[in-house]
Amino acid sequence: MTIAFTFPGQGSQTVGMGKDLADNFAEARAVFDEVDDALGEKLSDIIFNGPEDKLTLTANAQPALMAVSVAVMRVLSARGLDLKSKVSYVAGHSLGEYSALCAAGTFSLADTARLLRIRGNAMQAAVPVGVGAMAAIIGLEHADVAQICEEASAAGACQIANDNGGGQLVISGEKTAVEKAAALATDKGAKRAIMLPVSAPFHSSLMAPAAEAMRAALAGVQKQNPVVPLIANVRAAPVNDAGEIANLLVEQVTGQVRWRETVEWFAANGVTTLYEIGAGKVLTGLARRIDKSVTGIAVNTPADIDAAVAGLLG
Repeated sequence: MTIAFTFPGQGSQTVGMGKDLADNFAEARAVFDEVDDALGEKLSDIIFNGPEDKLTLTANAQPALMAVSVAVMRVLSARGLDLKSKVSYVAGHSLGEYSALCAAGTFSLADTARLLRIRGNAMQAAVPVGVGAMAAIIGLEHADVAQICEEASAAGACQIANDNGGGQLVISGEKTAVEKAAALATDKGAKRAIMLPVSAPFHSSLMAPAAEAMRAALAGVQKQNPVVPLIANVRAAPVNDAGEIANLLVEQVTGQVRWRETVEWFAANGVTTLYEIGAGKVLTGLARRIDKSVTGIAVNTPADIDAAVAGLLG
């Protein structure tokens, strides 16, 4: 059995996530305390108690989701899991790439929290509210959506942001162009084209100012090569050099999250089981739709951890 750990992205957050971990495990409590200290505020209070609109702010949701993922990792580690000996690869969806790299030792927990706060603020500030938009296109192939984005780009920036697999692609860019692309997608046979309630056009060229902010932020932190290779979002292929990873994280801000290809890469390279480490079950559901030969297992509760320990350590 070849195993990879995957780490969820924005949209998986819920008020109260990770609280049962903090209540039951000192190692998990220590993670939330360390993130609070790194940010100079009680983010844990927002994670555990809300309000929801405050948790969903990009600058809060990104470090919050990472904290829950790393809390799960720390508990697994305390129960005897050695990542390097049991897990072959890590990957994360957008911000989850930072969670994966923290788990694999590239960044310290405090630096990861600060990087994600900078990332969230920079992404929010890159484009005035109302200028950008994102839409989910359901039921068309990647090539069809790429062609639609090209046609719509006459009205402004428009590109594929996420290829989530199972016929679900997310497009991003200037609002007029994204709305045009959504209409074109419906005309060309998409099952659905849904404008998304997001605060900024993530993973589009409009995020260039945020990419530069991340280039500066990443240059200023200590980096180690990950203990297992990362399957990078923008490459859908393994990378294990810390300097190259930093460059890919900058590219990721404006680039496409190639999640379908990531799961396909896992399947083609002998990975049989994907453990989703952290909040929700989004990536587990996507894995099922992309390739049924890969088993997805979500790990975010004390009971999940017990099951994962039994499965991983026997």
